[in-house]
Amino acid sequence: MSQTIEVNGVRLVYDDSGKGAGRKTTIVTLHGGPGMSSRAGDWAAFQPLTDEYRLISYDQRGNGESEGREPYSHAQFVADLEALRQELGLGRIVVLGGSYGGFLALEYALAHPENLHALILRDTAASNRFQGTSKERAMSSGFPMDEATLDRLFSGQVRDNDDFRASFAMIQPLYTVERDPAAEAERLARIPFRYETHNWAFSRNQPNYDLVDRLLEITVPVLVTVGRHDWITPLEASEELAAHLPNSELVVFERSGHSPQLEEQPLYLQTVRDFLARHLTAVRA
Repeated sequence: MSQTIEVNGVRLVYDDSGKGAGRKTTIVTLHGGPGMSSRAGDWAAFQPLTDEYRLISYDQRGNGESEGREPYSHAQFVADLEALRQELGLGRIVVLGGSYGGFLALEYALAHPENLHALILRDTAASNRFQGTSKERAMSSGFPMDEATLDRLFSGQVRDNDDFRASFAMIQPLYTVERDPAAEAERLARIPFRYETHNWAFSRNQPNYDLVDRLLEITVPVLVTVGRHDWITPLEASEELAAHLPNSELVVFERSGHSPQLEEQPLYLQTVRDFLARHLTAVRA
């Protein structure tokens, strides 16, 4: 059952496995897609890990079922995560950030390294320098693409939620290796679109996003994971991460696009388990 917590003036909705909370290291997931994502995907994908770890997934401010209030800056998202960690008394945590959530995971690691056991990054990047690559791959994909719509998406100029939904519907086929139109339609109907959050993130945060020169400051163990065929945060972005993070390992999922945690779920979960087993000693009461 979902719960709510008040942090920094907003009410956040979260799910918490809670099982063995005092004895297990906690994994906190950070969803991607500002304004078009929620905790639901991570909560479902990583449920099997709750036999060994406490799992918490929450809707970031302005996303999913959580309240929205500006700013939607990286600094604010990081402050919200830290407040949630403190309010729930989690101690040191593992942060698992996917896509845009990986941006925030990196920012959190730079701001609060003392509160981390380890970092897991999924299909993300340390800079915006591969945005041109993403656009090129979309335009050459063979799927119907409108360049002006892509440009509005990437620059945070979506007009309203209906425009946001139609724009995402255009690019949705790019995300997976094997298409399932029925599943795409079902997912599209479930997405809680909130265009203001997206526009803030892509018009204000993205243009200046570049952490490459600071990655060497992140010394906790980092697992960098990526789908071989990811179009939006391509393999090159994860290779850049692994090259600059001093205590990292890179795992490429050969039959996945942007979501190897779904496309190759058993292998992905085992990869996470193996990484954590090597780098963590679970907290025991």
